[in-house]
Amino acid sequence: MKIVVGGQIDKQDIANIIKAELGEEAEVTVKGDLDATMGMKAGTYDYYVGACNTGGGGALAMALAILGKAKCATISMPGQICSEEEICQEVKSGKVAFGFTAQHKEAVLPILLKALKDKVGGIL
Repeated sequence: MKIVVGGQIDKQDIANIIKAELGEEAEVTVKGDLDATMGMKAGTYDYYVGACNTGGGGALAMALAILGKAKCATISMPGQICSEEEICQEVKSGKVAFGFTAQHKEAVLPILLKALKDKVGGIL
């Protein structure tokens, strides 16, 4: 699984969490938003994750513009974190770009990464 980290803040922290959660199961790259989403469009990466202060603005702006709304999901925003069921449903529905607030990275990333791993493994 190839995951690219974009967004506006905490990129290296997010990459470190992904590496800690998935180890050798994922190749993690940190890029600027434009390079990350262009790589997604070209098929270089399987999934995009990004953080900002709102969960959808700077985290997903380029992904929304380049990949389209149907491929993107905001999984947390100030005061609201999607449930495990909601995150799994976003993955199951074919979303490949995920935005969240940096403050929620420790809460949402383990759930998201498990859902992505389950999808790749054919469980979802």
